[in-house]
Amino acid sequence: MARIHLSKADVTELEEKYVLEALRSGWVAPLGPEVDAFEREVAERVGVRHALALSSGTAALHLALLELGAGPGTAVVLPTMTFAASANAVMYTGAEPVFVDAGPDGNVDPALMLEAVDALRREGTVVAAAMTVDLFGRCVEYDELVDALAERGVPLVEDAAEALGASYRGRAAGSFGRAAALSFNGNKIMTTSGGGMLLSDDTELIERARYLSTQARQPVAHYEHTEVGYNYRLSNILAALGRAQLSRLDDMITRRRQIRSRYAAALAPVPGVAFLGRDEDRGDTDDNCWLTCLVLDPDAVPVSVDAVVTRLNAAEIEARHLWKPMHLQPVFAGRRTWTTGTSERLFRTGLAVPSGSGLTEEDVARATTQVVAALRGADA
Repeated sequence: MARIHLSKADVTELEEKYVLEALRSGWVAPLGPEVDAFEREVAERVGVRHALALSSGTAALHLALLELGAGPGTAVVLPTMTFAASANAVMYTGAEPVFVDAGPDGNVDPALMLEAVDALRREGTVVAAAMTVDLFGRCVEYDELVDALAERGVPLVEDAAEALGASYRGRAAGSFGRAAALSFNGNKIMTTSGGGMLLSDDTELIERARYLSTQARQPVAHYEHTEVGYNYRLSNILAALGRAQLSRLDDMITRRRQIRSRYAAALAPVPGVAFLGRDEDRGDTDDNCWLTCLVLDPDAVPVSVDAVVTRLNAAEIEARHLWKPMHLQPVFAGRRTWTTGTSERLFRTGLAVPSGSGLTEEDVARATTQVVAALRGADA
């Protein structure tokens, strides 16, 4: 029985065509016309002036934080409910990561983030940036943060790695703050196999990041370096894959929304099951439905999340826990945190189920049947 994956790359003959054309063009080495076109198209899609194609979303975060002054003796405030890459990028700069808990939808609690920023500033700590994470493809409540951070002189970095195609009050994910990062990892809403993008309206920030991302090579006839740089640029061939994926992005998001609706219908009769962040009354705000995430009420669901995840994976249905909060990760033990217990509860009671746009109708039927059975503790 074929395994149904959580979010497998959705690749068609169109991607094959784009990649083959890039190979035949002779632009096999890093950079080239596909990279230039990909940057223009992503910037236009998101509604920002500049985009810089990089080897990963983590690289984008790292460069953004460096350009905003993150380093030893400074702090970066960020959500504890996120993937490790968000916090790792802070550590690369030498800055102190300060973790803030989530609200009910899993995204950072804006009031708590501002409370942490204010407390750090009162004690004399330089807050180089505040980082938001648009968790599982749902934008943070930016109305409660953007102006408030600007008033405090604290730049905002948006980790939109999971959220390309989502929007908040009609504005695209990736367009908030001084800089934003996208990820095109193999399991994301669209992929370049591996890769990412740094987005910004700040021309100086992008040009400085572009320089550092190409090993900080000086513009002279020989190899000259006056500071340390990074090998962070995206290849021309992978950019061609990304351009094909971008042309199909809306259709892939539509398919993921259809799959989430199928789960909603199947789980409606099951007591104690909610969808993380699902809110039909958000008006002009849209999630991209990258992953469908469930939250279980332990008093109403007869099985634990551990048991559900184990059972589904044994049935070749990939499922996983939500992100383990960063303040619980051994590598970040002892770091300062502003917590309410929300992220710890979501980690204990939440799971992600197969959501990929490439799932067939048969895959979706099998996944929903197995998920319902696992939650009821019954045979499928």
